Amino acid sequence: MSDLLKLDPRKLASRSRQFGPALLGLSFDGSRLEGVELRRTNGSVEVRRTFAVSLSLDPLTNDPELVGREIRKHLDTAGVRERRCAVCVPLNWVLTLTAKLPDLPEADQQSFLEIEAERGFPYGPEALMVAQSRFRAPGNERHATLVAIPRDHLTRLESVLQAAQLRPIGFSLGIAALQRAEAEPEQGVLALAPGESSVNLQISCGGGVVVLRTIEGAFEIEGGARQFQADHVLRELRITLGQLAPDIRESVRRVRIFGRNDTAEEIAEELAARVGSLGIRVEQAREYPPNEFGVRLPAEAAVSPALSVGMCYLTARGTGLEFLPPKVSSWKQFAARYSSQKFVWTATTAGAVALIIALAFLVQQWQLIRWQAKWSAMKTRVYELEAVQHQIKRFRPWFDESCRSLSILRRLTEAFPEDGSVTAKTFEIRESGLPGEPPTIVCSGAARNNRALLQMTDRLGAAREVSGVHIETRGSSPLQFTLNFQWTGGPR
Repeated sequence: MSDLLKLDPRKLASRSRQFGPALLGLSFDGSRLEGVELRRTNGSVEVRRTFAVSLSLDPLTNDPELVGREIRKHLDTAGVRERRCAVCVPLNWVLTLTAKLPDLPEADQQSFLEIEAERGFPYGPEALMVAQSRFRAPGNERHATLVAIPRDHLTRLESVLQAAQLRPIGFSLGIAALQRAEAEPEQGVLALAPGESSVNLQISCGGGVVVLRTIEGAFEIEGGARQFQADHVLRELRITLGQLAPDIRESVRRVRIFGRNDTAEEIAEELAARVGSLGIRVEQAREYPPNEFGVRLPAEAAVSPALSVGMCYLTARGTGLEFLPPKVSSWKQFAARYSSQKFVWTATTAGAVALIIALAFLVQQWQLIRWQAKWSAMKTRVYELEAVQHQIKRFRPWFDESCRSLSILRRLTEAFPEDGSVTAKTFEIRESGLPGEPPTIVCSGAARNNRALLQMTDRLGAAREVSGVHIETRGSSPLQFTLNFQWTGGPR
């Protein structure tokens, strides 16, 4: 059932709270914002700065970024530098529901309260942040008051505070911080806290909160001054008390009004004159008792919701009602959104394919590493062999094992007659420079007669390695000649 009633607010607060020596208490009430900056040192708390301003923008309707900038501007003007804050949310955001607890084990009681909340509140469980306050009536019956705030309101307020460069550690109610229900469990107390245009009301009994509500129309503007409507407030008090169970109504014998200002004084005087006949004592809480929070407070510290909620969180006592949305990790949000069976099968298939691909790359990488190791072991010898082959290719023409020049000279010598009638003077091998083109041999000399020269050229032309024999002659005695032919036999 989402986190609607996972439901001990003290556990929820302990997860979200990070206590430190300094804290900023804030209270939102209509357009009014009050703040108190506190610092704890050596068993006492110092009130460093206080401020009260009117906001021109509404956190619920205006852009959170703009509202945050306005709040930041007021904080800078007041000299507030503390980022961690505990916040009182307006009581008119609250929805309440009271249920009698059956005699069941704790786990079953939680399930019962979840069902009651889902049935009694006008919103679904995912749209609410719900806290609970349990109390025991004078007749020894156990009840629980479920207090709900729309999640959207809290999310917008959290965005506003983040835009104001603040980090909220808790959201609670100012009236619950002023009159902590567990502080006086043996008797009922009706607490009143005057606000900007209304009066916040809480009835506590048996260690828990019984009633939470606002009395609207408690003040009217007459002649530019704010007038307290005592008859209207008294009528609402009687209606509220009349709706209580008789034993709880009989236990309420005190009305406590919080505040040191003129408004609180006027409310206390008006109610004291009207409810005394009902056997109810009216008292005004102008200052905190010495051991209210277990530490010393300055004597001049004025009672206020901002100061009370700041002290509750600074001293780790809490208010009993916590509404800070829990921080859910991105992985949990993803898992909650995509937890269907279809997605599980899709994710499993995709994971299997990814695993196969990863294994294929792993095998390929292993093979690359293995061949790289083999290459590293042999690359030095390979480089040496390549260098030798390069040298062989470079100098091979100079080391022709076929002895072509000698073969040509031998074939030419065999063609000359042995009697010396034909002699040679010059011998030259001319390379053509074209691939596959045979070289041309040029030989010049002298012959006694033309007949001997022709016999020599015939013998030379009969050789299979010789082609294209051509001879030029000049003179007669001795006969000069120049012989050209192509050598087609054997490699270069």
